[in-house]
Amino acid sequence: MLYEGHKKGYENLKTIATAALKRGIKYVSAYVFSTENWNRSEEEVKYLMNLLLWIAKNEVNLYHENDIKVCFAGSQQRLSKNIIKAMKNAEAKTKNNNGGTLLICLNYGGQQEIADAVKQIIKDGVKPAQITPDLIRQYLYVPDIPPADLIIRTSGEQRLSNFMLWRAAYSELLFVNKYWPAFTESDLDSALEVYSQRQRRFGV
Repeated sequence: MLYEGHKKGYENLKTIATAALKRGIKYVSAYVFSTENWNRSEEEVKYLMNLLLWIAKNEVNLYHENDIKVCFAGSQQRLSKNIIKAMKNAEAKTKNNNGGTLLICLNYGGQQEIADAVKQIIKDGVKPAQITPDLIRQYLYVPDIPPADLIIRTSGEQRLSNFMLWRAAYSELLFVNKYWPAFTESDLDSALEVYSQRQRRFGV
């Protein structure tokens, strides 16, 4: 079936995210639809939007049963009212869960996130002298989400592709030659092992 890879990609996200959280990782973020993905064919975008709506409406029960908090990061522009409503319902249903947080980046772009933060800062009348990195952080999408410790990029590409540009300032990067649907729990464990051996210097 056309675009079946997207469905397989989500099924694997469910597997890997749940596995990561069960391993004690507190936050797992997934880049499921970027601001640039609107440039894909109308048919593919429609399929993805329907899939994302189904996930937000139905899969939240699985995460809730596993004590996982679900959050969404991204712009609401161009998203349907049904998707926005389903996202808000999922967040409300799982907001008190303590088993870890799954951040779904939907209609997300790192540059757009920073631009939206700056727009809101200006709208709030913040004086230039008051603008600091910490203040900007408070205006990001879902500001309670901490910086990313490790970013895993699959499919052999070696770039961030506009993902979490602010939170990635000191992230460890790991590039994997497998496509995402083929990424396994063993690959996750290998990635975590590599990460454990990294010496994080934070610019020092």
